[in-house]
Amino acid sequence: MFAEHNKNVAEESLKIQKARKKLKKQIDAQEKKVTEQALREKKREIAQWIERHVANRIVLKAKSISLFDENQNPVAMSEKVQEIARTLKNELKK
Repeated sequence: MFAEHNKNVAEESLKIQKARKKLKKQIDAQEKKVTEQALREKKREIAQWIERHVANRIVLKAKSISLFDENQNPVAMSEKVQEIARTLKNELKK
């Protein structure tokens, strides 16, 4: 399938080839940095950060949090929407 697709595609320019090689090098360098040891170190750093900021934490056991309240508390209409609503009401009254 790939070979068929290549028939209709022009060859990459030298500039594109160089850019592709450069990106591949950058990706390979990034992948080499992701090691078990680096992940353990980052995990430790995150745990330390959380520990340092524990005083700023909010206890959530007494609070109810929801991302979507099923429109129980609708957002106030913007001025633009209010103007459109007024215009529609006025047109309906005519």
